[in-house]
Amino acid sequence: MRWVDRRIGRTNGLLMGAVPILLLVLLYLFFAAERHAINPADKILPLPGAMVDAMRALVLERDPLSGRYLFWADTLASLQRLGLGLAISTASALLVGLVLGLLPPVRATFGMLVTGIAVIPPIALLPILFIAFGLGETAKVALIVIGIAPFMIRDIAAHTAELPREQIVKAQTLGASTWQLMLRVVLPQAMPRLFQAVRLALGPAWVFLISAEAIAADIGLGYRIFLVRRYLAMDVILPYVAWIAILAALTDILLAWSSRRLFGWAHRSAV
Repeated sequence: MRWVDRRIGRTNGLLMGAVPILLLVLLYLFFAAERHAINPADKILPLPGAMVDAMRALVLERDPLSGRYLFWADTLASLQRLGLGLAISTASALLVGLVLGLLPPVRATFGMLVTGIAVIPPIALLPILFIAFGLGETAKVALIVIGIAPFMIRDIAAHTAELPREQIVKAQTLGASTWQLMLRVVLPQAMPRLFQAVRLALGPAWVFLISAEAIAADIGLGYRIFLVRRYLAMDVILPYVAWIAILAALTDILLAWSSRRLFGWAHRSAV
């Protein structure tokens, strides 16, 4: 059987997906052991024991100054900013994307504006956001929204515009108004695509969040990573990076599961 015709089951897929991750872990352990054999005080590739010791204080012990468990406080602060940014971006993408995709006059008027905003590097706008909104939460959330919302809007608009014209004509023949077309014809078909757009936006959203926290924050995963970098504290940085990857992966899995549960009809062709 050719590889293109093979179908991988869920269990086999999980096992095959774990192999590259396991190889990376083994490679890291090998090179870390080699470096520590040469220099026991090496900080670039810390051994697992050193990372456990460094993280124990952040995870299990209260900070004497703030009285908080720093690891969990950082996680909660970052997730709140990320969640708010994703929520605003998702709502904007759904509303604006449907209107742009369904109504040609609106698409002709505002399509170039959305495209222009999408091609501006969001990081270049960060100083402007800090000047306009200050160093508080608003600027950080705004960076996430500006960074991912235009791409999500364009994706939903393109998907909406590509819906079969016959569906629109038949609905109009049955007396559907523009509002009814949007709610009963376009919206149900756009929702699976919206979940996919959010999944694709997760990576960039984390990038913008970490960038904003690194520059102006006093709590958060990005703030902690850039705070300890001056001490070459890789025994803290690497676990934090791994934790961010785990959070992102769990969010992606949750979105994929939710999409299949809510819109199973949209995934049947992919089975």
